[in-house]
Amino acid sequence: MTYKQIKWMILFVPTLTVGAWEYVRHQFLLSYISMNVGNWLTPVILYLVSVTLLTKLFRMLERIQMELQHERAAKAAFEAREELARELHDGIAQSLFLLSVKVDRLEHNGDQGQYRQDIYKIRKTVHEVNRYVRQAIANLRFDPTPGEMLATNESLDYKVRQMIHEIPVHVDIQWTIPDAALTPKEKIELLACIREAVVNIEKHSGASKGWITGEGDQDQWKVIVKDNGKGLTADPFQFKDRYGLNIMKERAEDMNWTLRFLSDSSYTTVEISKEGEHQ
Repeated sequence: MTYKQIKWMILFVPTLTVGAWEYVRHQFLLSYISMNVGNWLTPVILYLVSVTLLTKLFRMLERIQMELQHERAAKAAFEAREELARELHDGIAQSLFLLSVKVDRLEHNGDQGQYRQDIYKIRKTVHEVNRYVRQAIANLRFDPTPGEMLATNESLDYKVRQMIHEIPVHVDIQWTIPDAALTPKEKIELLACIREAVVNIEKHSGASKGWITGEGDQDQWKVIVKDNGKGLTADPFQFKDRYGLNIMKERAEDMNWTLRFLSDSSYTTVEISKEGEHQ
C-alpha cells in the first residue's frame, strides 16, 4: 500500500464507518435499538475501528516515513562523502603538481640558500600530501551504506572518537557542536587540525591524559585540545621543521578561524575557534 493510499484511508475510514453505521441503524435497527443507545454506540464503534484498523494504518505510515527519512539521510551523507572525496582529491592533485614544479626548479638551481629553501618547501608539501592521504583513508575507507550511515551519522564527533582509539594516551571527549553546523569543507579542515593536535599529544608531549571539547553552534564554536604533557617552551610556529603545526596554522587562516596555543607547567592547550559575525 502506498503512502498516498494510506493517508486517504485514514481520512475516509472513520467517515465511511460512521456513515454506514448510521444508515444501518436508521434503516434496520430503530425497532431494536433506541436513539439514545444508538448515539452511545456510535463513538464506541468509531473507537474500535480506530484501535484496530487505523492504528495499523498509522504504524504503516510511520514505517514509510522512517524509510523515507533514512533514504534522505543516506543520500545526504553520500553527497557529503562525495564532496569530501573531491576536496581531498583536489588537495592531493594540486600538492603533487606543486611538488613536481619545485623538483624541476631544484634541478636547475645552483644557489645554496634557495636550494635549502626549496628543500624545506618540498618536505612541507610531501608532509601535507601524506596528511591528505591519511585523511582520505580515514574518511573514505568504508562504503556509505544506509545502515552504517545511520548508525554513525558520519558526525565529526564520531570521527574524532575513532581517531583517538589509534593512540595510547587516554583522551576524554565532550562534544556538543551539532554536525549540521559544519559544512563538508569545515569538517575536513577541522578534523585535520584536531588530528595534528592529537598526533602531537602522542609523539611530542609525553602526556598521560588528554581532553577534547567542542561547543557552540553554526555561527560560533570552539574546539579545545588539551594535554597534561611537558608543554611548549617557545612559539611553536617559529620552527620551520614543525610542518604539521604550520599547516594547521595555514588551515585555520584559510578558514578564517582563530588558532591559539597556550602552555603552562600543567597543561598545553590548542584552541581553534570560529567567531560569530559582529553586529
